[in-house]
Amino acid sequence: MFSLEGKTALVTGSRTGIGRALAVGLARAGADLILHGHRDDLEDTEAEVKAAGGKAHRWVLDLSDPSHVPGAAAELLDAHQIDVLVNNAGIIRRGPALDQSYDDWRAVMDVNLDSVFQLTRVVGAPMVERGSGKVIMIASLLSFQGGLNVAGYTAAKHAVAGLTRSLAVEWAPSGVQVNAIAPGYIETNNTSALRDDPEREPAIRTRIPAGRWGTPEDIVGAAVFLASPASDYVNGHLLAVDGGWLAR
Repeated sequence: MFSLEGKTALVTGSRTGIGRALAVGLARAGADLILHGHRDDLEDTEAEVKAAGGKAHRWVLDLSDPSHVPGAAAELLDAHQIDVLVNNAGIIRRGPALDQSYDDWRAVMDVNLDSVFQLTRVVGAPMVERGSGKVIMIASLLSFQGGLNVAGYTAAKHAVAGLTRSLAVEWAPSGVQVNAIAPGYIETNNTSALRDDPEREPAIRTRIPAGRWGTPEDIVGAAVFLASPASDYVNGHLLAVDGGWLAR
């Protein structure tokens, strides 16, 4: 039920952090991987995927210009059938909204929302046509909450939640499931500023019922579930993997 044998998964932002862990975890479940990065430095992830038993193909594309995504994705589809799409790539710009430039706002939207829509629309079209496929968005706790000094990121992640539900409604009749994972506070590059802050780090950690920050590997089980036949009747769901944060 949880096997991904014979499937090919595209994971965006797979060089480090959550994306890298998901790529390796999906390979362990039987999938072959298309590893995306904005530059060609994916050799470490590729080696881990191959060690886990999967094949790996590198796909280099800068998602900061959404207008380039459809053409590049169409070329990729000419060479590969994509059964599972994991929209993981993202950036963050921290700072008070009153001080944030429009350029910073726009940069976050381009990568975290606009390119996600462009890629999902192109990759999702053949899924809908053949009547099967899985799309997994990487949302956030900030798909539910307001956060602090991350207005653009929060707005984008709220929008990703809405896009997840909207596409799920459109594509469920065609046998395609669109769902999202909302990670909690995870030890990644995006959270390094928080973990290095002597005041905010303990304030965050003590509020997590599990009593610790999550690791990228904590997200893998949810991704394998949502990528596999086990989730064939799950549509438009945001699965929080947060150590209990939202329950408190």
